[in-house]
Amino acid sequence: MEHQINVELSSSVYGGSAMGRMEDGRAVFVLFALAGERVRARVIEEKSGYLRAELVEVVRPSKERITPRCPHFTVCGGCHYQMVSYEQQLEIKREVLLEQLQRIARISQPPVNLVVPAPQPWNYRNTVQFHLTPEGKVGYQQAGTHKVVAITECYLPEVLLNEIWPQLELEPYPGLDRIELRLGADEEVLLVLIGREPEPPEFEVEIPISAVHLSPKGSTVLAGDDHVVMEVLGRLFYVSADSFFQVNTAQASKMVKYLLENLPLRPDSTVLDVYCGVGLFSAFLAGKVKRCIGVEVNPKACQDYALNLDEFDNVELYQGTAEEVLPAINPKPDVVIVDPPRAGLERRALQALTRLQPQMLAYVSCDPSTLARDTRRLMDAGYRLEQVTPFDLFPQTYHVESISLFRLGLQAYEK
Repeated sequence: MEHQINVELSSSVYGGSAMGRMEDGRAVFVLFALAGERVRARVIEEKSGYLRAELVEVVRPSKERITPRCPHFTVCGGCHYQMVSYEQQLEIKREVLLEQLQRIARISQPPVNLVVPAPQPWNYRNTVQFHLTPEGKVGYQQAGTHKVVAITECYLPEVLLNEIWPQLELEPYPGLDRIELRLGADEEVLLVLIGREPEPPEFEVEIPISAVHLSPKGSTVLAGDDHVVMEVLGRLFYVSADSFFQVNTAQASKMVKYLLENLPLRPDSTVLDVYCGVGLFSAFLAGKVKRCIGVEVNPKACQDYALNLDEFDNVELYQGTAEEVLPAINPKPDVVIVDPPRAGLERRALQALTRLQPQMLAYVSCDPSTLARDTRRLMDAGYRLEQVTPFDLFPQTYHVESISLFRLGLQAYEK
């Protein structure tokens, strides 16, 4: 027999849920609900300290609640905040970031700036990844499950991608895990088929696009090119099918500008760019410093980085994990940028960084909880958190990107 509860929700939490409390003090997390609402929810997970529940009915709605734009909202797991205005989404994200830094990093008043809004809260993604139903239909994973829900519309991809994906026809193929569409600066489109089998599946689309199949055996070009060219602040970036690039081009530009305006870059400086990818940040920093050192584990991204920074003579690149490479870095950098994956800085990498003692460290984060954990570790190692600037790269979702600036030792207190 299913277990339903009525609960008053008091705050927004990371992950897209709102939190309330049971009479016994246990926390309750309800996805697609808002702080200030009273809801009826079905318990789907019960632990000694908390419960997770799915929304059944909004008994008393928040005054902030609006009608979602997409009919798939709450069924597909792609969006979390369509039920509130974009301005309210930004407030929620800042509150969540503050809460994580207060609770996990133990900072009473975190120096968090206002969220830098996206120029477009809809149709902003230059890359979109789909899963496939057993029938070969394009869809997303249902919220909280691995079940794939077929979709008929989506308002997150850029307009041209939205014109293309409904035209895709794929035969059901057991070895195909997911597909990705990426839009380049020249409106060229790359289709990436990602699977477990070395043989690519058959596909059809009525317009000319490039296509690549990725498997554990490597990549196979099926049509056109194996890359797209992205543009940020007038600079072009060669991005291979299995290299990462920021999905919100307009916000990537704002992040680059922020770093250029806030980092102490001098002609005699050494800059270390860890998890450098294809060189988005290095490409803008290299011309302002004496030495720029990149660290990246993905071999294709390393190839792209070498192409994208080929014009510079003062750039070095080390292929390997951060924890492997950083202990051998010499000389010590003046400024470090880290842009780790969602899991944050591996502890050995963080320890190696703090031993290098850069005067300033810029931490680009896509996960407030691991940022807060690493903030505490950096502070314990002698760094002061000067400011955190959130950038909304993913409107309609709970994801929060941010750049945090840390300064070493007593200099942090000088204004």
